[in-house]
Amino acid sequence: MQERSVSKEEFLDRAETLKERIATLGGTDIDIVAVTKGFGAWAITLASDCGFRMVGENYAQELAAKWLELDLDMEERKALQVHFIGGMQTNKVRKVADIVSVWQTIDRLSLIKEIAKRGPGSSVMIQVKLTDVEGQGGCDLSQAEELVVAAEERGLRVVGVMGVGPQGDVDSMRAAYKRLVSFADDHQLKTRSIGMTNDLEVAIESGSTMVRIGTALFGDRPSR
Repeated sequence: MQERSVSKEEFLDRAETLKERIATLGGTDIDIVAVTKGFGAWAITLASDCGFRMVGENYAQELAAKWLELDLDMEERKALQVHFIGGMQTNKVRKVADIVSVWQTIDRLSLIKEIAKRGPGSSVMIQVKLTDVEGQGGCDLSQAEELVVAAEERGLRVVGVMGVGPQGDVDSMRAAYKRLVSFADDHQLKTRSIGMTNDLEVAIESGSTMVRIGTALFGDRPSR
């Protein structure tokens, strides 16, 4: 098991700083997903102990292994919402279907079909590609509506949209986020999962309702 690298006191201090940062922007109703990917199972336990009920993971195999190591009783596990926020291979869905609460990275029909099969009635978000970065997940905005329809037809709950903004240029980032928020508004999708440690200000100003935070809570992620 990976050695714990953040004390509870340090984590709580970071969490308070983060919440103040969000509140300064008027973000009183912003959900925080504590991104525990790359850290040991201790990070999930620490987040839970400190009142964070949403955690984010990127890799099916890593998540499945952590779940076996987790130092939480059954009630504490049930209280957690595990958000899958990384690219998902269709053949890996079954590994974590019993663990994941919200699938944030729905970007193709084959993934919708597999999640509907392995986790009927699951909550999902449509991930829209907001950059030209090679290999970054997400569907084109022009395809998003048909994926919403396809997911709902198969009994999945489409609860929102998710995107990773272009990094570096604030104007490009803001424009991309506003396009995604506009789509969510048009389709009455309440949750807008946009914004991470480095860009949460722009994301919240653009209409984010959920930010995915790793570094600001846990520090630098160990190399894989």
